[in-house]
Amino acid sequence: MGWVALGRCAGGGGRLSSILSLSLTSFASSLIFTSLCILTLAFTLVTLVRAEDIFENGKSDKEILDDLLLGTRYDKRLLPPVQDAAFCCGMRWPGDTIGLTNQSSISSNNSKNQNKNQNNNHYTSHQHRGTLTVNVSVLLLSLASPDESSLKYEVEFLLQQQWYDPRLRYSNKSEYEYLNAIHHYNDIWLPDTYFIMHGDFKDPLIPVHFALRIYRNGTVNYLMRRHLILSCQGRLNIFPFDDPLCSFAIESISYEQTAITYVWKNDEGTLRTSPSLTSLNAYLIKNQTITCPIKGWRGNYSCLKVDLIFTRDRSFYFTTVFIPGIILVTSSFITFWLEWNAVPARVMIGVTTMLNFFTTSNGFRGTLPVVSNLTAMNVWDGVCMCFIYASLLEFVCVNYVGRKRPRHNVVYRPGENPVTQRLPAVLSRIGIILASPLKREGGATTGGTTGPNEIVTCTNCGPNPCTHTATNGCTAELRKKDPPHPIRVAKTIDVIARITFPVAYFMFLTFFFIHYKGTS
Repeated sequence: MGWVALGRCAGGGGRLSSILSLSLTSFASSLIFTSLCILTLAFTLVTLVRAEDIFENGKSDKEILDDLLLGTRYDKRLLPPVQDAAFCCGMRWPGDTIGLTNQSSISSNNSKNQNKNQNNNHYTSHQHRGTLTVNVSVLLLSLASPDESSLKYEVEFLLQQQWYDPRLRYSNKSEYEYLNAIHHYNDIWLPDTYFIMHGDFKDPLIPVHFALRIYRNGTVNYLMRRHLILSCQGRLNIFPFDDPLCSFAIESISYEQTAITYVWKNDEGTLRTSPSLTSLNAYLIKNQTITCPIKGWRGNYSCLKVDLIFTRDRSFYFTTVFIPGIILVTSSFITFWLEWNAVPARVMIGVTTMLNFFTTSNGFRGTLPVVSNLTAMNVWDGVCMCFIYASLLEFVCVNYVGRKRPRHNVVYRPGENPVTQRLPAVLSRIGIILASPLKREGGATTGGTTGPNEIVTCTNCGPNPCTHTATNGCTAELRKKDPPHPIRVAKTIDVIARITFPVAYFMFLTFFFIHYKGTS
C-alpha cells in the first residue's frame, strides 16, 4: 500500500512539473511578444517625433530638404499636384499677405491633409491634377551688337519661373523664410522650359548661373541667367533706316497646355530692365511681352513670346557717310564758279572728289550686310557718284565748247556776262510778244511777219545802212543775228550749272531722307 501511494505521488509530481514547464514557456513567449510590441511602439513614436522635429528650430536648410525630398515622400518625375487652381493662378510673390491668407485658409479647410503632407509629403497618382500655372518674368541685364551693321544682337537677361508645389511645404517652426535648394537642383521637379528662337546660346562666364528657392507655402522660385545671340529680322533694303525686330519664345517641350500653362507674372506688358542696364551698339526703343500666336507654333502647348525692337545709331551714319558724301558732292560744284579755261584747278577738284568718294563708300560698304536687292545705301552711292561725274563731264563740255573757233569772226569782249547782258533783250522780246495781238486785221496771224517795234535794217537812210523800227516807213530788211561766241556759250553753260546742279541735289536729299525715313 505504501509503495502504491508513493508511486501515485511520484506520478502526480511529473504532471505538475510538466505543467510548470508549460507555464514558464508561455510566460517567456508572452514576455518576448510584449517586448517586441514595446520596441515597435517606441520606434513608431520615435519616427513620429522625428517627423515633427525635422522642422524644428536649429535644423539646417539642407537637413530639411533632405527630409522633404525623401524617395518615399517626393517623386520629381510627377507634376506638382494642383489642389487649388484659384490660388495657383493668382499666385503672388513670396511674403505677400494675400498669399499667406489664402494659404492659411487652405490649411484650415484641409487640416488633415495638410498634417499628412507635412509629416510624410507622400502624394499618390489618384489625387486630383489640374493645370499647373508657371508665372514667368524677364529682367534685362545687357544688350550688345558685335557689328552695328548686322542683324546679330546679344541679349543677357534673368528668366524667373515661379510655381506652387504643395509637396514642398514646411512648418512655420523653422526659422527659414525660404530654403536654398541650389544643391538639390537635380532632386526637384522643374519645368522643362526651352527657347524658341533664331540664334544660339552663349555659354555663361561663371559656373553658377541659376538660383532655386523654396518658400514656406510651397512656392518654388527658379531663376536662370541666359545669354542669347539672336538673329533678328530687319529690312536691309532701307538700311540704316530700318528697326530690327528680335524675338524669342519659351514653352514646355513635353507638357501640353492642359498640363502646364505659362503666364506673364502680374500681366506684364513690357520687360523689366535692370537699373544698371548696359548697352553696346544696341539701341532698344521698344519691347513687349505677348503670348505666342496659335498658328505660329504648336497650338496645344502654352507659349510666351518676347519682342525686342532696336534702332540704328543714325548719328553715326550721318557723321561717317551722309555728311562726308554731301561735302564731297558740293565740293565738285565749286568748279562751276571757276573760269572755263582753268583746266588744272577744275580737273583736280573733279578727280579728287571722285576718288575720295570712291574710297569712303568702298570702305564703308565692306561692313554692310550683303543683300541681292537695291538698298538705300546703293541709291545714295549711285546718285552722289552721278552728280560728281556729271560735274566733271560739264567741265569737259565747257572746255570743248570754249576752245571752238568762232563763226563770222565774232569777237568776244572779256568781262562780258552772258546772262546779265542778254537778260534785258530777252525780257524786251518777251514783253513785245505778249503785247502784240495774236492776229492781224483780216485774220492773218503775226507769225512770220515783222512787228511794229522790230529793229530792222533800212537802205533808204543814205549810203550806209542804218537801223530803225519797222514803223518808220522805210524799206525794211530784217537784220541777221550774229552767232554767239563759243566762250560766251561756255560761260552760259557754267551759269546754268551753278543753279541746276545744287537745286537738283537738294531735291534728291529731300526725297531720299523723307522717303526712307518714312518707310522705316
